[in-house]
Amino acid sequence: MAIREILTVPDARLKQVSKPVEGGVTDEIRALMDDMLETMYDAPGIGLAAIQIGEPLRVIVMDLQENDEKNPRFFVNPEILPLTEDTAPYEEGCLSVPDVFDEVERPTECRVRYLDYDGNEIEEVATGLFAVCIQHEMDHLEGTLFIDHLSRLKRQRAVDKVKKAKRLKDKEKSAA
Repeated sequence: MAIREILTVPDARLKQVSKPVEGGVTDEIRALMDDMLETMYDAPGIGLAAIQIGEPLRVIVMDLQENDEKNPRFFVNPEILPLTEDTAPYEEGCLSVPDVFDEVERPTECRVRYLDYDGNEIEEVATGLFAVCIQHEMDHLEGTLFIDHLSRLKRQRAVDKVKKAKRLKDKEKSAA
């Protein structure tokens, strides 16, 4: 397992639509998911899509860590089927848009179909934080960031904030 670099805005690769995993869940895909999980925990975060580490594949890892116990989840070729027209706002953040948080309106529940770490097909209903997180990560697979759901002004402010933080970090590195 290895910690990989997380892409941040405005990296154009984040806008790429991810391709389905062909041939099922292989050892190569499991190794990718292991790297993603380690990267997500190190960041720290609760969800990560493969495209966020530069791999344009339909793979997501997630751990909502209830009671501080690790509970990793793996989603290969996930599909979402809305279950309700009811929506609710939820304050979201993103490892690809560090230190930016804002409310996004999403359906309160959805049905998710995917292959798990072992290649088993699973279908389940997602509610609460799980519903928000899976929809957020699924957006990544379509080349959409949570800031794309915000006004143009808020989106630009978020990108500018990330760019400024990166410049300061790069300046600190070169001074050291």
